[in-house]
Amino acid sequence: MEWLDFIEEEKEKDYYEKLMNIIVDEYANNLCHPRYDQIYNAFFQTKLNDVKVVILGQDPYHEIGQAHGLAFSVLCKKLPPSLVNIYKEMSSDLGQEVNQNGDLTYLAKQGVLLLNTVLSVRNGDANSHKKLGWEIFTDNAIKLLNSLDQPIVYILWGAPAQSKIKYLNNPKHLIITSAHPSPLSSYRGFFGSKPFSKTNEFLRNNGVEEIKWIKA
Repeated sequence: MEWLDFIEEEKEKDYYEKLMNIIVDEYANNLCHPRYDQIYNAFFQTKLNDVKVVILGQDPYHEIGQAHGLAFSVLCKKLPPSLVNIYKEMSSDLGQEVNQNGDLTYLAKQGVLLLNTVLSVRNGDANSHKKLGWEIFTDNAIKLLNSLDQPIVYILWGAPAQSKIKYLNNPKHLIITSAHPSPLSSYRGFFGSKPFSKTNEFLRNNGVEEIKWIKA
């Protein structure tokens, strides 16, 4: 099965039709992020059978020029505070300087699914597309990932991401949890949690190529 097959299956369900009626109207009448053609970018960039790591975000960044369909990733020069903290922990964890350009596509290409639980947002209005139906879509994606017979690491930062643990019971998978990297919670357990080295240790022990977290 491929992600495209999954998406096509979801499109046949009642919730999806209701969801897309709302989303199409939102994009027609408001400035929304990411661009409409980038909503499923996480799935386009990381093939289902290539997934090694899942990092769950909440919803896209809601300012112009930021979101492009990959959780925590941006295409602008001014980095959001959460991403700055992710880079800090990455550098500390792995003992190397990080090229902080904001675009995490290089991770997606290696098998890191950068998935938000809500895939769109109205400009300047965080969580504005919450509870419209995206959560059903992404929960079903998580359930599909849970069924895969391949080593996968779930990196769950903060309570919203950790609420998905109820869907994860595959003994071949690893769950890593900590506080969220946002400035409000990063010093309450995110810094020093070493998710990147822990992930690579698990992949290495399971005969899977490690993630090159730091871009050359």
